[in-house]
Amino acid sequence: MNAAVPDEKELPLREDTRLLGRILGDVLRVQTGEAGFERVEAIRQTAIRFRRAYGEEAQEARQALSALLNPLAIGDVLHVVRAFSYFSHLANIAEDVHHIRRRRAHDMADAPPRAGSIAHALARLRSGHVSAEAFQGWLDGALVSPVLTAHPTEIQRKSILDAEREIARLLVWRDRTPLTPAEAVAFERGLRTQVLALWQTAMLRLSRLRVADEIDNALSYYRHTFLAEIPRLYAAFETELVAGWPGLRLPPFFRMGSWIGGDRDGNPNVTAETLDYAVHAQASVAFEHYLAEVHRLGAEMSLCARLVEPTDRLLALARGAHDANPHRADEPYRQALVGIYARLAATARELAHYTPARPPHADGVPYRGPAELSADLDVIADSLSTHGSSELEALRLAPLRRAIDVFGFHLAALDLRQNSDVHEHVVAELFGRAGVADDYPSLSEAARVAVLERELASRRLLHSPYEPLSERSACELATLRKAAEIHARFGAGVLRQYVISKCESVSDLLEVAILLKEVGLLRGDALGVSIVPLFETIDDLAHCADVMSAAFATARYRALLASRDDDQEVMIGYSDSNKDGGYLTANWALYRAERALVDTFAAHGVRLRLFHGRGGTVGRGGGPSYEAILAQPPGTATGGLRMTEQGEIIASKYSDPELGHRNLETIIAASLEAGLLDSEQIGERAPVYHEALDALSPLALAAYRALVYETSGFVDYFRASTPISEISELNIGSRPASRTGSTQIEHLRAIPWVFSWAQCRLMLPGWYGFASAVDAWLREKRNGLELLQDMHERWPFFKSVMSNMAMVLAKTDLAIGSRYAELVPDAALRRHVFARIADEHARTVAHVLAITRQRTLLEDNPALARSIRNRFPYLDPLNHLQVELLRRYRAGETDDRTRRAIHLTINGLAAGLRNSG
Repeated sequence: MNAAVPDEKELPLREDTRLLGRILGDVLRVQTGEAGFERVEAIRQTAIRFRRAYGEEAQEARQALSALLNPLAIGDVLHVVRAFSYFSHLANIAEDVHHIRRRRAHDMADAPPRAGSIAHALARLRSGHVSAEAFQGWLDGALVSPVLTAHPTEIQRKSILDAEREIARLLVWRDRTPLTPAEAVAFERGLRTQVLALWQTAMLRLSRLRVADEIDNALSYYRHTFLAEIPRLYAAFETELVAGWPGLRLPPFFRMGSWIGGDRDGNPNVTAETLDYAVHAQASVAFEHYLAEVHRLGAEMSLCARLVEPTDRLLALARGAHDANPHRADEPYRQALVGIYARLAATARELAHYTPARPPHADGVPYRGPAELSADLDVIADSLSTHGSSELEALRLAPLRRAIDVFGFHLAALDLRQNSDVHEHVVAELFGRAGVADDYPSLSEAARVAVLERELASRRLLHSPYEPLSERSACELATLRKAAEIHARFGAGVLRQYVISKCESVSDLLEVAILLKEVGLLRGDALGVSIVPLFETIDDLAHCADVMSAAFATARYRALLASRDDDQEVMIGYSDSNKDGGYLTANWALYRAERALVDTFAAHGVRLRLFHGRGGTVGRGGGPSYEAILAQPPGTATGGLRMTEQGEIIASKYSDPELGHRNLETIIAASLEAGLLDSEQIGERAPVYHEALDALSPLALAAYRALVYETSGFVDYFRASTPISEISELNIGSRPASRTGSTQIEHLRAIPWVFSWAQCRLMLPGWYGFASAVDAWLREKRNGLELLQDMHERWPFFKSVMSNMAMVLAKTDLAIGSRYAELVPDAALRRHVFARIADEHARTVAHVLAITRQRTLLEDNPALARSIRNRFPYLDPLNHLQVELLRRYRAGETDDRTRRAIHLTINGLAAGLRNSG
């Protein structure tokens, strides 16, 4: 009986999936003919049979699948790849709608608040006896911010996302509304229209994405989700506070951030022009929203002065509009809103060069800032409250006031980022030309800090406009001058952080201060933007606390920090640390670094905020946000937190407004719990647990690096057995796949590294090295397995590590991976490397099952296990065809259709695996 309950709950999902699959089949019949449909159906049935069979029967099914796929002409290949890719897209939509359905069912039931909700977080704070003073202090000082970033493996086109949003909307409509016969016909016709539109829309772009395209794509999520849902989240939060924490104020602690248009690290396409475009495009979206909402308010606020008595301030605001329309003569609220609209339109034109489609009815003086606009809207709200009309505020005015509070005129804080090597080059050139230091790069760290501090104390500038600079230095300074111009124009909120990639020393921090001083973003000791070090490699993470301690002991840097209220943000990188040291070592290095930073900041009296550079996959710090945040060490969220949201993860989490609302709520809830409670609660066990991972980590590191960095020919194996070269050619991002153009793994970006292993279904960065470490440790550690089981049961950090690894292992497929290994021309290398991978994988699965006390992977998450299992038959043909196409392409069949077919398989597999890059 109990075993049937999950199936009953999954019935609507199965029905939606079958419906969408049937409609896709109907479209295939019409578009590719009966023969095309029968071909796809035969492949689908055979793939399902292959997944359900064992032994000889499985081998026969595999051979049958090969017989169906290998001889396909390239035209038929394209149809098959697109069919299976779009099924994955449609299955994703059905799953997302089902997640919303399940969460709504829980919320509507008489059940305790679900984990990840604000209500649940507040209940935990109450049971943890968090005082109102502590809570208010955290809210006043914290910043919680998801930061959208562009993605070198971003695979979704906006046109496709728009069609998929409409399919999701239709499914939700049917789910919540009893349809009349006519509506049922309209529902199915709508689905068919959108699926047909998908089929006839090219999945791939003909040209590489520009940075402006990435900016525009990201801004679509504000229009669809963030601008409406974030104010709703605040409103729900306020309702919960009134019920349980009366008297608390809710400041705008939760805000959006962005890297798109400001991230110059390794992307020569990000320049002063793209930075300018990003800020103006963001502001245009904000003004577009505000103007539309003010116009709608004007339509709704028909209150007549003969029936209500507005305040004097409201009447003065109405008179100031100089509205000559006689029909509004006795409608002061509408008159006031006419004036607000006119001033807002003037502000949009002046700041963002944005002209609204609906011209204002009067001339207006631009607002000097968001606070002036908020003050006018406050007048309306205050007046409504005096004549019993406050309820009129809730629908539109209150969300608009909150939106302005959160988004301002700039929409989102845009980070600047550049690599420390670039800063060194520019500073060295400036110092050399100004006669400060002839050979700055040759100086010791102490000498560098001394000359940097001396120069920061000086009032002079280093660069003369009459002295030409190298192209690289000129471009950097032009971008920073544009940043200073934007900062002056839009205010301090638009550019708040400057992130330093590959930060290794105090001089790396002070070099940025020199450059900021050069453009006016540092005046005296007053910093206009915060300097944020990014520590990425295993070695950098091990020494990050020492670097920050040395910085805090440096008088000039401490003075700069004082101008930012002694708040220091530190970014830690999940991607490069994993590529550098493997999954277990990277996770433990990050945990250790966080603990060390907490202690160091406390010793120096500096407030810490961590910025988590997480990607979509487990190999890049991905996984469920709620568990990930609660798995952090105590003290790491006292200043809030920021975290990157990347690529296809943005689409999967925020394309749908309701799903986006839930995901944003989860980040807020987890941040509250992590910031105000000790979520670990491991007490005296901590030293024992830490000692275990201190021992396991170097063993895992040695095993990982022995394979990836020390195995002769491994780079050749990787490049032959994965589509890394073909991924680099895809028109899916503005940023190159490699920082330097080198083929070495050290220089490859972490994202395509992980993406490539996902494509061949080995997912190696998410698990390799763990089994070797556990084997070696258990040989020396008595009762070691029992200790690991205890750590999994009691310690959120280790539980999260194991849970994410189990998910990766569940998606891994050695049989598919072996097909890709056949692409390696050196037979001895192929056998040697793949045998090591297969052996480590088998032992890793065994250890994960033993430690988690489970019989099968994801036994504790049957819905996810079922989702992965159901997808395999639709992924297998794509993998099979990708291998065949790579073989053809590398043998000389380099025509456009073959190349496009390879790229389509990459796209389809990414959609099917979801968190793949």
